[in-house]
Amino acid sequence: MKNNTVLTKRIIAGKYKGKTLKLPSKETTRSSKAIVLESFFNTLQFDVLDSIFVEVFSGSGSIGLEALSRGAKRVLFMEKDTDALKALRSNIAQTDPSACEVYEGNSFTTIVQVKKRLELLGGSAFIYVDPPFSFREGMEEIYDKTLMLIASLPLSAVKLITIEHMSTLELPESIGEFNLIKSKRFGKTSLTYYA
Repeated sequence: MKNNTVLTKRIIAGKYKGKTLKLPSKETTRSSKAIVLESFFNTLQFDVLDSIFVEVFSGSGSIGLEALSRGAKRVLFMEKDTDALKALRSNIAQTDPSACEVYEGNSFTTIVQVKKRLELLGGSAFIYVDPPFSFREGMEEIYDKTLMLIASLPLSAVKLITIEHMSTLELPESIGEFNLIKSKRFGKTSLTYYA
């Protein structure tokens, strides 16, 4: 029997505080924990105002929409899963669709379009990368590919890169031209920052 419970979470702060976001099924995506979200936005503080924000592997878009709610001027979402895209589009419709862009397809491919778009927008972006955890079937090489994706980003287009990952994963001191500035652990999940 299929469980038809709709998974949801709320926007924590800002213009859209309290809006309920739909989450896709747990089989395809994993929602960021509230404590992780809170810590991330405490790190950004007011830097998110009028910023460009990119959410790679966005799932329901909860991080990007939280950034939008807190004053980001433009948010670029990257997602390939069909269920996640449905939830993402439904969630965007509750906020400001004119400030959001969805790049459908494999993030390792759509990054080319996103880099071009960042050039056109002119300005450096906050990049949030939350790849599927590597213990899932077919995801064994996800972190290697993710590091290559990050290394390919032009320095001029990036303000800060944040990677949400399994705490057991050791990330390098530098990825391409970006250096590790700090890492914070929340049980099985960690946030690591590069600039």
